[in-house]
Amino acid sequence: MFTGIVEEIGRVERIKHGQHSAVLTIHADTVLEGTKIGDSIAVNGICLTVTELFSHGFSADVMHETLNRSSLAGLTMGTPVNLERAMAADGRFGGHIVAGHVDGVGKVIRVRRDDTAIWYTIQAKAELMRYIVEKGSITIDGISLTVAEVGESEFSISAIPHTVSQTILKNRREGDLVNLETDIIGKYVEKLVCPKAEQQPKNTITMDFLSKYGF
Repeated sequence: MFTGIVEEIGRVERIKHGQHSAVLTIHADTVLEGTKIGDSIAVNGICLTVTELFSHGFSADVMHETLNRSSLAGLTMGTPVNLERAMAADGRFGGHIVAGHVDGVGKVIRVRRDDTAIWYTIQAKAELMRYIVEKGSITIDGISLTVAEVGESEFSISAIPHTVSQTILKNRREGDLVNLETDIIGKYVEKLVCPKAEQQPKNTITMDFLSKYGF
């Protein structure tokens, strides 16, 4: 589990492409502290397992499903990426519950400055928008952010200068694709409150049943 508080900006050093997968090698420093092979590191919000460690970096496998659902397929050598180690049991919970399981991608359609804040408006598909609520939490490229406005097919966040400067938000421009993970709590609530039709108990009450028992 992660919190969406980015620890450092890494850099893609090498990409080895397979038929439907890839191996990423990321230059990093801070996130290597205490990290072992098999540990999890979020790369632009995607939970990846460390398969190799180097003095100034690590490698991780990226599967077909991950490439299909995220913007990792568009990474090139030298691309900066947000990095966060999995939360330690005694760590401070500074953001919100982030699983590192990206739901899909959104597109930056507007960037504007409002005094010291910078607003980013993101366009997303309907299946993601249903879980995005005003003042709720959203993870963009692994960054825990608060939703400021919600429209039919887009939402906006307002970021403080510190967040922008310490993450790859500072590099995002109109037209860029970003990884989105919606609040997992909303998905669990929907599952419990609105189960699929096949999961609902069948209605066995008929007019014949009511008549038989005097109704």
